[in-house]
Amino acid sequence: QVLLVESGGGLVQAGDSLRVSCAASGRTFSRYVMGWFRQAPGKEREFVAGITRSGGYPYYADSVKGRFTISRDNAKNTMTLQMNSLKPDDTAVYYCAASSRGDGTFVRDFMYDNWGQGTQVTVSS
Repeated sequence: QVLLVESGGGLVQAGDSLRVSCAASGRTFSRYVMGWFRQAPGKEREFVAGITRSGGYPYYADSVKGRFTISRDNAKNTMTLQMNSLKPDDTAVYYCAASSRGDGTFVRDFMYDNWGQGTQVTVSS
């Protein structure tokens, strides 16, 4: 088990940038594939971005590709999501997630077994 805590959400205008972070407890952070998901009101939770254990392979949903960048620092047990050129459609609660199910590119939420409490990102038009 790993405890995940997100931070950095807020209210921004369309076109602005925002960074959200995820801090993980424990000494085995590097054994987890990490991901970001989001859930907007009235919508299902959706995959945003993920990163393999070593950080060598980030991957993204088509809706954020080219605008968002995921990264991780295994020495500091942290992961970040840099969000640029934000759009009102990016408004959602953003969740940090960790998967202990091996190494790979996991885009389905059932592949993740640890979740943070979420941080709200609101983009006004």
